[in-house]
Amino acid sequence: MINQPKKILIVDDELSILLSLSYLLKTENVEVLACNEIEEAEEALSNTKFDLVIADIRMSGVNGIEGLELLSYIKEHFNTNVMIMTGYGSPAIEAEAYERGACHYFKKPLDISELLKKVAELGIPVRS
Repeated sequence: MINQPKKILIVDDELSILLSLSYLLKTENVEVLACNEIEEAEEALSNTKFDLVIADIRMSGVNGIEGLELLSYIKEHFNTNVMIMTGYGSPAIEAEAYERGACHYFKKPLDISELLKKVAELGIPVRS
């Protein structure tokens, strides 16, 4: 039986983060799709079964919480792990992310070794 590749969706409006995380997480057995808009991510979710979604909380504007809205949407409609990341976190936002079903919450700048460890704990192969 051939192992199906794991699939990761990354959602962030910062191109540099999309590119670096895509490069970091893409391996022989892992496919990565990067989206810089929520609508694009929702469309991808409706067409593909992802093993993990990594989403930024703030996608636009000063008080954006689109990532939390996306987290709720995913948890309602799909059986997918979601990690949340933000450069503008607070204990209240972190608590809300976990309340809405996030499996992990990262502050930016990301601790790459911690990210890889958490991804590996979900059974998704990572570079060593």
